[in-house]
Amino acid sequence: MQHALILDDNLNNAEVLGELLTVEGFQTIIITHPRDLETALSVADSLRVIFLDLEMPTMNGYQALEFIRSHPDQQNVPVVAYTVHSGEMARARQFGFQAFIGKPVDVERFSADLAEILNGHGVWVLPWAG
Repeated sequence: MQHALILDDNLNNAEVLGELLTVEGFQTIIITHPRDLETALSVADSLRVIFLDLEMPTMNGYQALEFIRSHPDQQNVPVVAYTVHSGEMARARQFGFQAFIGKPVDVERFSADLAEILNGHGVWVLPWAG
């Protein structure tokens, strides 16, 4: 079973993304607070992709990415910035995210975008970009 980790302090947003990932054959692990990240990383075997909200309490998405990259088992897992802050795209790319998907997710293109991400290609998508 493939696993995806979603870290988003808005449970509704995380659940919508989780439903899309379930359709794609993933079992999702949803956490809504960065304090649970270490536990999630330690129990998650076979993580294939991680989605991070960029604005959360106590730890932003950039700090979360650094924390994830400090875990040897997570070095090659693609990490996607998943946020409403479209102005953060360039910074996210420079910081080392492999992809950027703006909220709300474009349901029509999500499957193709996910496939690209899993194949090691960067995907940089704003919600209103066609």
